[in-house]
Amino acid sequence: MEGILTLDNVSYRYEGAKAQVLKGVNAVFEMGKLYAIVGKSGAGKSTLLSLLSGLDLATGGEITYKGEAMSKADRDAYRAKGVGVVFQSYNLLTNATALQNIVLSMNISGSPEYDKKGFAYALLSRMGIDRETADRKVLRLSGGEQQRVGIARAMASDPPVLIADEPTGNLDKDTEEAILSAFSSLAREEGKCVIIVSHSRKVAAIADVVFGIADGAMTELRKPKA
Repeated sequence: MEGILTLDNVSYRYEGAKAQVLKGVNAVFEMGKLYAIVGKSGAGKSTLLSLLSGLDLATGGEITYKGEAMSKADRDAYRAKGVGVVFQSYNLLTNATALQNIVLSMNISGSPEYDKKGFAYALLSRMGIDRETADRKVLRLSGGEQQRVGIARAMASDPPVLIADEPTGNLDKDTEEAILSAFSSLAREEGKCVIIVSHSRKVAAIADVVFGIADGAMTELRKPKA
């Protein structure tokens, strides 16, 4: 199967710095699989996340999305429709309702959906958020509920790639398992390419492929299951 995202000898160096944050990173990310990227703080995970989500460009090598070089692509369009990002700190509008957060994201990405509210309710329902909860302000939701809303928002434009940054870092054990089940479903049942950056062993345990990153170099730790 061809990868939807490919990293070819990718490196990154901050302007004015001598040391490389990423060094010769190679990887192929396919649809329908869940990937974990693990490593200590300062290993280069956050920089890699910025490159994968189109927020920055590699200073060496190339990242391609659907065969097109990211350096030549419309990265605004990629971030709007190609990739969804889930944050550890949720990054939701707390004075807006869960529903309003989804609809706003749809408006920003230029969603063609006619009934945006109906679509948003259905999307939240898939993430385990009922209508009553969807109509509550985010500041009244639990951490687990907010993360479910965060995942729904990332999926609002139906992107093929979903990237999550420590999505269970602030959650208790039971909620972590529920959130990981949602990510697993998105990859294995809906065919998304799901990439999770995490310290969690549970994330690594459910992943099809695990990459380790240390001192800017990334290696594959576990091959896909047959």
